[in-house]
Amino acid sequence: MSKLERWQTAAEISAHRKAQAKYQASPLEKRKRANRNHARRELEKEGKAHKGDGKDVMHKDGSALNNSPKNWMLGSRHKNRSYNRTKGAHKADPHS
Repeated sequence: MSKLERWQTAAEISAHRKAQAKYQASPLEKRKRANRNHARRELEKEGKAHKGDGKDVMHKDGSALNNSPKNWMLGSRHKNRSYNRTKGAHKADPHS
């Protein structure tokens, strides 16, 4: 069980977990996750990625639905899991 922060209630945490579970169970998110897993397995077979290497397989165009091997690139987790930001800390490309 996660630690409660001062401003959080158990009900808020429960509601968040329920919403996350519903989102991750949607057919679109399942397909994206399967594509990401497939890309990782393929690069591991080719010897480009290794278990525990701290790297992510990035989709160059940002879409996990485009699972062409030409669209794959190995990169750091930090770079893959963040977005370019504006000075006001908003996403530079709001559609990504």
